[in-house]
Amino acid sequence: MIIAVDGPAASGKGTIAKALAAYFDLPMLDTGLLYRAVGLNLLRSGQDPADEAAAVTACSFADDIMADPAIRSEAVGQAASQASAHPAVRAALLKRQRDFAKQAGGAVLDGRDIGTVIAPDADAKLFVTASPEARANRRAKEEGGVSFDAILADIRARDERDSGRGAAPLRQAEDADLLDTTDLTIDAAVQRAIALVEARIRR
Repeated sequence: MIIAVDGPAASGKGTIAKALAAYFDLPMLDTGLLYRAVGLNLLRSGQDPADEAAAVTACSFADDIMADPAIRSEAVGQAASQASAHPAVRAALLKRQRDFAKQAGGAVLDGRDIGTVIAPDADAKLFVTASPEARANRRAKEEGGVSFDAILADIRARDERDSGRGAAPLRQAEDADLLDTTDLTIDAAVQRAIALVEARIRR
C-alpha cells in the first residue's frame, strides 16, 4: 500500500505522514529532506542554489546527511526550495523516491509532488493544507525569536515558488482527498487523515 501525502510548508503533512506510517506499519520517507540535503550541500560548498548545474552536483549525497541537525535550518529550507525548482534536480532525485515508494509492502511518502509525479498510482492520496497565517503561527512557535511577519512573508514566497515552478509544481492531485488543518488540533488532524485513508482503501 502506497500513501502519498502532499502539501505546502508547515501544513502538518510531515506529522500526519509519520502518524500514518506508524498506524499502518509502513516505512516513511520525508522527500523534503532529499531536497534539504541538496540545499545543505550547496550552502556548505558555497554554491548558489539558483545555479542548476551546481544543484545537480549537490544531488550526490549519502543517506546519513539527512540525520544532520543542520538540515532543519531555515536557511537550508530556503536553499532547498530554490534548488527544487530546477527540473534537472527533480529528475536526479526521482528514481530514489520511486524506488522507496515501490518497495515490498508499500510506504508512506510526504512532499510536494508525491501524488502527481512520484507515485501517481498511490492507493491513497492526501493533500494537507492550512491558511498561510496558521502555518506561519506554527512555524513562529517552533522557531522562537523570528517575527511572525517575516515567517509569513517567507511562507507566501515559498508557496508561490513551489506552485509556480515549471517542474512538478505543488498542486492537489485530482484524486487526492483534501485535509485542511487550519482549525484542527494535531490529534484531530491525524484521526481525520486515518479515516480518509481507510475510506479510500475500502473503495
